[in-house]
Formats: sequence, structure tokens, C-alpha cells
Amino acid sequence: MPRAKRSKQYKRLMNKYEMNFGFREPYQVLGDSQFLEAAIRSKMDIDHILKATLHGSTKLLITQCSMRWLYARRNEPGIGAVIDFAKESVERRRCGHHPSDYPEPLEELECIHSVVDPSKTGVNKHRYVCAINDEQLRYSLRNGIQVVPLLYIRRSVLIMEPASSTTVKARSRDEKAKFTAELKSPGGKRKRQQEDTGDDDGGDGTKEGAEPTNPEKKKTKKTYGPKAPNPMSIKKKKPEHKAQHTGKDQTETAEAAELEEAKPDDGTQLDTAGDATGRKRRRKHKSKTAAATGKDDDIQVETSVGDE
Repeated sequence: MPRAKRSKQYKRLMNKYEMNFGFREPYQVLGDSQFLEAAIRSKMDIDHILKATLHGSTKLLITQCSMRWLYARRNEPGIGAVIDFAKESVERRRCGHHPSDYPEPLEELECIHSVVDPSKTGVNKHRYVCAINDEQLRYSLRNGIQVVPLLYIRRSVLIMEPASSTTVKARSRDEKAKFTAELKSPGGKRKRQQEDTGDDDGGDGTKEGAEPTNPEKKKTKKTYGPKAPNPMSIKKKKPEHKAQHTGKDQTETAEAAELEEAKPDDGTQLDTAGDATGRKRRRKHKSKTAAATGKDDDIQVETSVGDE
């Protein structure tokens, strides 16, 4: 188990690999034959120690060429236990170096290089974490391929190397590329768009200090503070009682009744022509019965005068 201080450093380093280069769990740990041999000789619980060191789930892998090198050394003491552990607990990574094409197993340096960087562009394409105890192979991976986390066992302790110079350069280059991409990307709309191209040709153009013809509407700032209450939670006002309006209604009905009484029953109309003071006088027309009685009185008067 790594100590607390070293464990924090490893966790911080793996977070950088995740944030900047896209490493994800389960981490693919590609080991060589010497790494497995050192783990078995030290009697280490390699799966548990890998999880504690990388702070995440892991998957231990070994190439076909590394297994062939172990089989070639099967008569050496302690190699049989390494072969049994590799058969049971380690997943086989196909490297494409078949025995029919390669009667002798390929060197682990070349084999692991071809697996980590298949296109030979100096990039860890599949994001392997390499557990390598061969110093020459570890040196070539550190300086030849970018972004390769390296592990090795020393004195029964699993150690993780800090980020290499190539990894630091790759991270700074990616950050600069993101920054320049943001600068090159067009921002919002221009505040002032020239409708006429007369300024370039010496023709009529907008004068300096003149207001643009189509100024953009100013964005209203969002105001913060107490908001209006929910209209659903407000108690509605009670309607006023009808008794308050009874007195007014009675006066209105009385005035209407007086107007009705003022109107004549015989269909006479009010005379709109008044005197100089503006008064209106009422003109009444006699009814048919009154006119007939008036005529009879006139006839009687005439007859009485004739008799005299």
C-alpha cells in the first residue's frame, strides 16, 4: 500500500491524465514479463495494489510475445508460478506476432511499442498504463511516446513515475490550441454594421461620432430582489354588499318616475323653441273632444247674437 503522501500525489497525477488526455476506468495496465516476475517473487497482491495506486478499477494485460518469453524460461526457478498466475489472472493482449510468422518471440521492447503506438506517431492511442520493470523499455516509452503513465516495482513497492517531459509538452500544446481556438471563433454580433461602403471609396459615409442608423436594442439588466407574490395564493376581494347601493337605486327610480309623469298622455311634445332667456315653454294641443266642444260653443254664441 502506498503511503498517504505518495497516494495523494498518484491520485492528483491520475486526475490530470483523466482531465487532459481522456483516461477512463477500468485502467488498462499493460505489463511485461519482468514486472509479473517481480510481483510474484515479492508475494504482492498485485490487483489490490494496482487499484490502490491508480485509485480506480484496473485490468492487467500481457502480450503474447511476453508470454512466449516466460514459456521459454519455464525451467528457471519461480517462473512456473509466474506462468500460472498469468494464465489465471492476467488477460492476454493480442499483439499480432504469430508464431508462424515469428518462430522466435519478438523482443518485448518492439512488441510493447507496437501495441502502445501502432501507427508509430508517438501517441498512446489506446491509453495504456504501462507496468514495466525493464529500464531500457521504460526509458524508450518515457521519451518516445507521449502520455504514457509508467509503473515499476522496486523493493516490493509499486512506484508510479511523474509525468514525463513529453507529456507536459503535450498538455501545454493542447491548452494553447484550445485558447487560440476560442480567440479565432467569432464572438457576438458587431455593435455597428456598415451598410454603405462609401468610406472605402471616398463617397458619402457615416460621419465620425454619428449615431448608427440601426442601433441594437440595449439589453435590459436582470433585476434581483423581492418578487411579486403568487397570484394563486392571494385572497380575492369580497364583492361589496348590495345594500350599499339600495339608496342610490331608489333615487334613480324616483327620478325616472317623475319624468314619466311629466310626459303628456295625449302625445304632445315639448317645444324646443324658447324665449331669449333660454326658457322652454310647454305647448299643449287640444284633443279632438275639446275641439268639438269649442266649435259647439261658438255656434251657440252666433245663434244667440242672431236672435237679438
